[in-house]
Amino acid sequence: MFGSISGAHFNPAVTIALASIGSFDWADVPMYLIAQFIGAFIGAALVLVLYYDHFKSTDDKATKLGVFCTGPAVRNLKLNFITEFVGTFVLMFAILGIGASKLADGISPIAIGILIWGIGLSLGGPTGYAINPARDLGPRLAHFLLPVPQKGDSDWGYALIPVIAPICGAIVAAFTYNMIF
Repeated sequence: MFGSISGAHFNPAVTIALASIGSFDWADVPMYLIAQFIGAFIGAALVLVLYYDHFKSTDDKATKLGVFCTGPAVRNLKLNFITEFVGTFVLMFAILGIGASKLADGISPIAIGILIWGIGLSLGGPTGYAINPARDLGPRLAHFLLPVPQKGDSDWGYALIPVIAPICGAIVAAFTYNMIF
């Protein structure tokens, strides 16, 4: 749907990784990142509107935060970082492989969707699998800034993991893919 317009760039880690290997113009990166984070924030604001009555009826602050952003099942920042790194490495490596393949038009997005589902099933437990900085930081900012009823803190002590680890994993995957293929 958006592939012909933006290359289906919804993930800042993918955008930065593609730019790092010369497959995307660095001049376009800032505007794409701004759009990705704003889109995630707007999506989270819509969730707030749709879930507002539910948020009012529960006192569980962790559940409310979990609707907006990821969080570790067990807080071990080193392992949480590695989990996000590996998940995004797999995502980026596969995106490059799928993009280089001769799949029929329209099949690539389905393959990437199934891939993301598989990453979620296999690596979602430890961290909630952000594998996309915008998917976590945009909604985390929305949780922080918007009037979520009876909310707790936005867990800024964890916030860098789902931002930095996916970017690192995607960049390493892009360079690894280019070295192999």
